[in-house]
Amino acid sequence: MERDSGAAAGPSAGEEGEGCAGLWELPVERCERRPECSQCSRPQKVCLCPFLPIHPLKISTCLYIIQHPAEESRVLRTVPLLAACLPPDKCKILVGRRFSEDRYPELAAVCRNPSTLILYPGAEATNLEEVTVMSSSPPVMIIIDGTWSQAKDIFYKNSLFRFPKQVQLKTNISSQYVIRTQPTNNCLSTLECAAVALTIMEKNKSIQETILRPLQALCSFQLQHGAQIHHSKEHLLKNGLYDKPMPKNKRKLRRMELLLNNVKI
Repeated sequence: MERDSGAAAGPSAGEEGEGCAGLWELPVERCERRPECSQCSRPQKVCLCPFLPIHPLKISTCLYIIQHPAEESRVLRTVPLLAACLPPDKCKILVGRRFSEDRYPELAAVCRNPSTLILYPGAEATNLEEVTVMSSSPPVMIIIDGTWSQAKDIFYKNSLFRFPKQVQLKTNISSQYVIRTQPTNNCLSTLECAAVALTIMEKNKSIQETILRPLQALCSFQLQHGAQIHHSKEHLLKNGLYDKPMPKNKRKLRRMELLLNNVKI
């Protein structure tokens, strides 16, 4: 039995154009961004200011946050919360991928200062708890904000970051930033790294509790409104819960094997 070709055929190009002509005259609704709180950078309806310290923390250490440009557009980023906890002159944020001495003379001077530390784990890094900064000037720490691959790219492709003493955190605490997937169980967000580092450098345990409070509130709110807890990639692999295709890239596949075998990467 033959099909009725006339019934199966769609409208002609002319008919389709005529049918859609009226759509171009419809008013376009503008997508307006929700008003943001000027202090915590969160939408005003979910402002986290009640969980911030009433006054910025009094610290002597100055943080330089080197932020990958991709982090600026993330909705659930932690650096604005960190900055809201600290005095403006103690938390300076520089956004970019490449930092030359000509374009960033202030950063270059900071990197060449013998008392400056850069927080980046690795074989050449010293545990921060074992470092003694002998200087009359206030201590300075550089922290890279981005995914692990982004942070690695920034660290190794900017010669300025070879000058500061490289340090790492020796801690077994698990990240409380449970709404974002981390590579391993002990990987921390930028805010958490800063909280632990400042606690050590300032010798004040209350700093960590104060800085973590808005992060805990952020995660709690997101979980109450449909977000799911994100286990680390290490946890998913070891428990057979990793449901994504394994990477074909040999380097990435090797990293997966190291995570599975509990080898530090």
